[in-house]
Amino acid sequence: MASQRIIDTPPTAAPQVLISGSEGFHDWLRQQQISLAFTTYQTNRLFLLGCKEDGRLAVNERLFDKPMGLFLDHDSLLMACRYQIWQLENRLGAEETHQGADRLYVPSVAYTTGDINAHDVVMTASRRLLFMNTDFSCLAALKPGYSFEPVWQPPFIKKLVAEDRCHLNGLALEDGEPTYATACSRTDTAAGWRDHRVQGGVAMHIPSNEIVLDGLSMPHSPRYYRGRLWLLNSGTGELGYLDDGRFNPVTFLPGFVRGLAFHGDYAMVGLSKLRSKSFSGLKLEDRLAALGTESQCGLAVIDLNTGHVVHTLTISAVVEELFDVVVLPGVRQPRALGFQDDDIDRLVNFPGSKGLMVTKPTVHRPGLSAEVQVAGLPRLSQLADDAPAAPPPQEGQVKFQRVFHLTPDNLLPYDAMTSPSLKARWQTQPQRGELLGVSASVGGAMVGFAIAEKWTDTQDQSRAELISLYVLPTHRPEVLAPALSAHLEALVGMALSDTASR
Repeated sequence: MASQRIIDTPPTAAPQVLISGSEGFHDWLRQQQISLAFTTYQTNRLFLLGCKEDGRLAVNERLFDKPMGLFLDHDSLLMACRYQIWQLENRLGAEETHQGADRLYVPSVAYTTGDINAHDVVMTASRRLLFMNTDFSCLAALKPGYSFEPVWQPPFIKKLVAEDRCHLNGLALEDGEPTYATACSRTDTAAGWRDHRVQGGVAMHIPSNEIVLDGLSMPHSPRYYRGRLWLLNSGTGELGYLDDGRFNPVTFLPGFVRGLAFHGDYAMVGLSKLRSKSFSGLKLEDRLAALGTESQCGLAVIDLNTGHVVHTLTISAVVEELFDVVVLPGVRQPRALGFQDDDIDRLVNFPGSKGLMVTKPTVHRPGLSAEVQVAGLPRLSQLADDAPAAPPPQEGQVKFQRVFHLTPDNLLPYDAMTSPSLKARWQTQPQRGELLGVSASVGGAMVGFAIAEKWTDTQDQSRAELISLYVLPTHRPEVLAPALSAHLEALVGMALSDTASR
């Protein structure tokens, strides 16, 4: 019988998630003496997976803002989030436990990079923290006084701008130094990779600037292991490796594969459900349809000697996508502290403390006021129709900017800036294609937002529709609304039909 566990969530967390392990998965983890950690930016979660003494899986979950790349650095975890790189350090000593856990990862240091869409993150043998800066299409490092320092960029990228030109995403170390990278295309235009998802992907050798593999489909998670460059050909659902200039597939998996780690003779691979409306036309779709099955979310354990899947972890309910996975060797049951309950307030240690100390009893935290401002969005009072008008913006004061990676989920915080409400729209009308957006801002604060949906109809014709257009009543909608529409139409590259009300 499969091992099933409802995750250990903080009291104020989002709805519960069901996680089921295949027959014997718990025993396999114990035999290998490992635990696993994995991220999902889709629902803002870090998961830690281990074993309980009673034969059940122990799953601990904590909420972070868009966690993506994950890396084990000795006894710490590095994690790339929306605008920060986090270090979570273990606060338990050898033989020490806390609530049954033998590792307690505590958010201890955060490096603020800005929202650059960082993907893979690593610590090199020379102790340099590097990360794939996907929006700026470069490999980057931390540098005091700056958001980041560019270290390397693909030879086809001529300018560092926040346009996600090739979707540079994966980084592999060889002998502890950055050696290989993956990208979804070799394009040098804003979001140009989206038109090359099927076979435009490449793997690159960083020291020589050479492309060592091409013809890939949205490759992710390159890892150098046992003398081979392994990677995930995400658009075909395959794990494989570089073999004499070609991709040699080893295992097909029923999902968009992303997140790869190794231990002994095994590979751990993350699977995500297909976002078919945004990533249609992949060969993975055709293969799943031929098999009569749907894409899955979870983890697969693969025997490298045979290519067979020996264990699976299935995740259901709100989590549909994973990004990265790491192995925690020698760990039985890991846990982490988060920001949603008060353990992070109360648990402290110091040299000579003889372990963790509880400094104060649990207290109920008051909720945040609805008037608390969300970064980048206007205050609620500014949204009112009778709010006082702002002075007309001067020439060049309004900044029009493309907003990347739009989905119904990550548009929820912006619902007050949509008209008609997109939150209400998705409840009655499914998404048909790619969402593209342009914002207008003054002094760094958003004052207008226009969103279009672009799709291919049943006659294979491209269609585009303006589905939301809103300008703050305080900022002259009669002037900004037409300008936003014009910028969005230029971005989409075709005339827009119009269902937006204002």
